[in-house]
Amino acid sequence: MNVNKDLQNERNKCSFNVRELTEFIDGGKNRTLERKHIEKLILAQKDELFGGTPEDYLSHKEKYERAIQTNVIILKIVQDFMRDANGGDLTNYRDVLTTLLNFVVSREGTPFALHFMMFLPVFLSQADEEQQMEWLPRAWNCNIIGSYAQTELGHGTFIRGLETTATYDAATKEFVLHSPTVTSYKWWPGALGHTANYCVVVAQLHTKGQCHGIHSFIVQVRDEETHMPLAGIRVGEIGAKMGLNMINNGFIGFNHVRIPRRHLLMKHAQVLEDGTYVKSRNSKLNYGAMVFVRVVIVFDSVNYLSKAVTIATRFAAVRRQSQLKANEPECQIIDFLTQQHKLFIGIATCHALKMTATKLWDTFNEVQQQLRGGNLERLPELHALACCLKAVSTADTAALAEGGRRACGGHGYMRSSGLPQTCAVLDAACTFEGDNTVLLLQTARFLVKVWRGLDTLKLTPTVAYLRTTLTEGFNDKWENTVEGIIKGFQTVSMRKISECVSCMAKRIMSGMSQEEAWNMTSVQLVAAAESHCRVIIISYFHEEFVKVSSSFSPALRRVMKLLVELYTLYWALDKLQDLLKYTSISRTDTEQLQERYEDTLNALRPDAVGLVDAFDIMDEILQSTLGAYDGRVYERLMEEALKSPLNAEPVNRSFHQYLKPLMQGKL
Repeated sequence: MNVNKDLQNERNKCSFNVRELTEFIDGGKNRTLERKHIEKLILAQKDELFGGTPEDYLSHKEKYERAIQTNVIILKIVQDFMRDANGGDLTNYRDVLTTLLNFVVSREGTPFALHFMMFLPVFLSQADEEQQMEWLPRAWNCNIIGSYAQTELGHGTFIRGLETTATYDAATKEFVLHSPTVTSYKWWPGALGHTANYCVVVAQLHTKGQCHGIHSFIVQVRDEETHMPLAGIRVGEIGAKMGLNMINNGFIGFNHVRIPRRHLLMKHAQVLEDGTYVKSRNSKLNYGAMVFVRVVIVFDSVNYLSKAVTIATRFAAVRRQSQLKANEPECQIIDFLTQQHKLFIGIATCHALKMTATKLWDTFNEVQQQLRGGNLERLPELHALACCLKAVSTADTAALAEGGRRACGGHGYMRSSGLPQTCAVLDAACTFEGDNTVLLLQTARFLVKVWRGLDTLKLTPTVAYLRTTLTEGFNDKWENTVEGIIKGFQTVSMRKISECVSCMAKRIMSGMSQEEAWNMTSVQLVAAAESHCRVIIISYFHEEFVKVSSSFSPALRRVMKLLVELYTLYWALDKLQDLLKYTSISRTDTEQLQERYEDTLNALRPDAVGLVDAFDIMDEILQSTLGAYDGRVYERLMEEALKSPLNAEPVNRSFHQYLKPLMQGKL
């Protein structure tokens, strides 16, 4: 391989073993070997998967058809591998899903995502044992493809306001699904446009003249043989979007569609044959699927950010522009501290969020085990944690990917760079599966409840610091260490939550209702929830590094420690206003933090390319002229430009039809 000289020099001076870090990122040597094996299987079908007209020059319809073709190939490879690796067992849907998402060929997403992200998890969390036995085997094997329809044209996050109805008819033992208005049409479900033939539909359950709120129903949407929509169902695709167009988002409406009684998912609540409603012992038991999908979103956001920083960092090593000193050659733009400031925090964030998401996944499994034993104690904490982590991680990765795109200058605006599509995906993640502001307010509601019960409640692990910080009092002695900064963030979070509660109390005393006081304090509440989440991410990143660092070689331990310090220092400086307001940090301390941050950037500079190489994203998946492993940036830009259909002929017919008459005054 002919590699750009500057890029090769960067690799030559890397201080650590890149493969060691790759294996840590993957979750172990065996995981890396498994991924490499799947890559080999994918590359064996390279022509089918990556050949033909570039995606950017296909029509919307052609893009979808290619997405189905390529994703079926990828899915088959992943499923066959997982079956072989797990003795025929395909039920580890998280592994199947994350592997599938890692190998999405289209930069516009995969129409199979929601099948694994929502359809299967909802069945596992809401269907009873008999329903799971009936439906799950077919769903695991993709004999049926499912979607999840909750959001409507007129309602998103306020799910209690959903208009779709499911009315039980005791005479026929059926539910009648109906969309009474245009605003009640389901809107946005992935794969629903033309891919899925089944769907979990969230609707208001009515029986014996009473509404019992939203419940989930399994509904067949299309005929299994012909794929035609069933009678009474109006279904289609919602049209082109800013990005993720191959998710195949759809709409669906129901005109008095009848489904069997047993198509209500009945793990927690039931409707008996005579129409009697049996209430769930706890409505929050349905949180499981949403927690799962939000964990996956964090992992997927890291996946996309790792692509963005790989592209931007390699480009920064290849691109030479301006001079650091007079009479010297143009330098690599990665030598500019401003460039390091834009890019290195993205690398650190990938590691911080991945470690945090892994910890959240472990917590999710722990709480699931407790739920099976009837212990619901940590369920609200888990929900609050998943909400804020989804919100903060998607906002951060979107901002950092966009920063990386801008750091590439005009070339980053080229679709062939892969950055515009990556940024569009991360922007979308800020709103799908829960608007970030609403999610932070849900976390804030949990924090307010905890604060009000601080003297009497048994605190769960992620909020235990609130009592400790309050008991120890104001953070009088500031320490310019990672541990000291974490304590400072804990103080900020505690003080913000306290102020929110006090502010609401004053407003209620002045005559406001609880709801009005909450709304008037909502900006502060969002900020408090974000501060709490910063505590969680920085703490987990530091704690998990300490746990695993002994297994690293000294060289890798040094670099990973620098990433932890960089991440902590970056956010301390970014949130300096909060630290100055709520802690005893001094001006001298802030100057030292700034100096340490700049020194840390400089210390990471020689290992920057090695750090992104460790993400080990093959060129066929990265699909970037700026970020390919060989660094042939300018050659690849020209090669891609020549693929434009406009370059197939030297003169376009529009010249003779329109331009020439204009130029010659003959219009």
